[in-house]
Amino acid sequence: MIDKASKPIVVVGSINMDLVVKADHIPLPGETIFGSHFQTFPGGKGANQAVAVGRLGHPVSMIGRLGADGFGEQLRLSLEDAGVDTQAVTTTPGSSGVALIVVAASGENSIVVVSGANALVTPGDLDVQIDLIRSAGMVLTQLEIPMETIEHLAVICERYGVPLMLDPAPAAPLSPQLLKRVSWMTPNETEAAFYAKSLGSDAGADSLILLRALLGAGPQGVALKLGGNGVHLGDHTGLEQRVPAFPVKAIDTTGAGDCFNGALAVGLMNGMSTIESARFAAAAAGASVTRSGAQSSMPNLAETEALLHSGAWPTNSKG
Repeated sequence: MIDKASKPIVVVGSINMDLVVKADHIPLPGETIFGSHFQTFPGGKGANQAVAVGRLGHPVSMIGRLGADGFGEQLRLSLEDAGVDTQAVTTTPGSSGVALIVVAASGENSIVVVSGANALVTPGDLDVQIDLIRSAGMVLTQLEIPMETIEHLAVICERYGVPLMLDPAPAAPLSPQLLKRVSWMTPNETEAAFYAKSLGSDAGADSLILLRALLGAGPQGVALKLGGNGVHLGDHTGLEQRVPAFPVKAIDTTGAGDCFNGALAVGLMNGMSTIESARFAAAAAGASVTRSGAQSSMPNLAETEALLHSGAWPTNSKG
């Protein structure tokens, strides 16, 4: 039997260049404000998750598309520098994906994404990489590539028994068939409320009610990300556990949810229990928010374990 820890994690998703402005606050509709800083950072939910996995030392491959523009080669190099295998990343005519991000002094952010080459990731791209997907210990995906491609990926994963982790962001309607093929669904509170409402549940309910509503839709497990309040875990074995966040000073929360996803997958692939994996992921995400940028903030294994074992772990977890 092949050890799961030796199997790669495969990420299918978006690769963007983040154009980041720092300002005192996120502007209101119609409001013009001055920013204090402007920087560019490699990003995209898919690429962020792949980099998070690579920085933690687990084998990882990326399936996606880059544009034939000035950002494309920079984005590929950023992935490779983090240890991500990019052989399945295709360069296509046109622009790469771009995200416009405003980061407030509080660390909160507002994001607008322009898909570019990400919109051209097709089911055919997955068929070409079928052997890579079959070899995976887990596949991670998000909703920044076409829905038909995500649906096709879920069918492939089900066919070959490969666990699929879906980060349902940005929120969009999901078919019942897709949800039933998902091993782990990892929404944040805003996304969970969107899906709960579509399922006929109270979108304003507390996290436990949202968790149960999402589990009822078909995923085998749900990790409901609550930002600074940690994560609420649930699965069909009866697990309902609140795992708190680490008490760190947030500088920039961009990519923290992606970091959590990548680290959660690494924990699960390395034989940790669900709760241990979530604690490991919370430590990685906690370390990431203490630095600016998305991929540039992803911690390595030593940094993650240092926070995990620092004694700063809160004791107020509850079911």
